[in-house]
Amino acid sequence: MPRLPPVIAILDDEENMRIALRRLLAPRGFDIVLFANGTSLIDAVGDKCISAIILDLHMPVMNGFDILESMSKIPNPPPIIVITGHDQIGNAELVNQLGAHAYLTKPIDQAPLLEILGNLFGNPPMTYSN
Repeated sequence: MPRLPPVIAILDDEENMRIALRRLLAPRGFDIVLFANGTSLIDAVGDKCISAIILDLHMPVMNGFDILESMSKIPNPPPIIVITGHDQIGNAELVNQLGAHAYLTKPIDQAPLLEILGNLFGNPPMTYSN
């Protein structure tokens, strides 16, 4: 039976960042689901089989810290890769304590992101078929 591609949820309040990450990851065998706010992501985690989350840290209304706390209450949450354009002392340690798998700063260097995803799902990701 063919395996389905890993589903990567991308949550960022900047549409251009969501699109750029989709353009980077989709051709590499990932199924991408885009989210503009935390509420829709949290609802989707319960409904969809999300393999990993790329999460912007600083967003209006519900920020990345809030989402990490919400995800920590879910049994077996998907790995979360936090990204931020506003790196501050202590952020990496705090998101790690909240359960993040990795912490990257913007602008995103594709090599570390692809390495993290490669370690999670195979490097390079397997070719999937329906």
